[in-house]
Amino acid sequence: MKVSIIYNVVIHRNAKIYLKRFNDFFEGFDKVEAVREIFGDDTEKVLKELKVEFFSRRGYMGVSNEDGHLMVSVDYLRNGDERDIYLDVIDELVHVKQHRNGLELHDPRYGYCDRPTEVEAFGQAVKEARRIGMNDAEIFEYLHTEWMSEEDVKKLASALNVKF
Repeated sequence: MKVSIIYNVVIHRNAKIYLKRFNDFFEGFDKVEAVREIFGDDTEKVLKELKVEFFSRRGYMGVSNEDGHLMVSVDYLRNGDERDIYLDVIDELVHVKQHRNGLELHDPRYGYCDRPTEVEAFGQAVKEARRIGMNDAEIFEYLHTEWMSEEDVKKLASALNVKF
């Protein structure tokens, strides 16, 4: 048990992260062609073993650098656009695979829209967006995040062959 004693207080530093099973909240992704492309024959096994951490602060989704589990904002899950959530799950599953392969997900040598792991993950989401019938204008809108400038979004869109 890791404990800190400082300024006459005790801080227990062995808090556990409570994880749920991916398949309990995201059903049927093992049948999605884009997900099968990510994990191949291991799709069912990976998704069965994948854990999800739900957090209460605003945000979207991400993958833990610690152990590669999926992290999802409860607010986003409840209030986000359904199609965006669907595509974000696919994007994040690419990051799960990247983590499993030992890649640095947040390599500081690159800006967000230039990071190879992001380009690969967005590429899979864009491919799925096209498969489900989204046009370039809708995909371009999907690529927007509040931490990217319009120029960055255009740069990413160009890298992904999305016309704007």
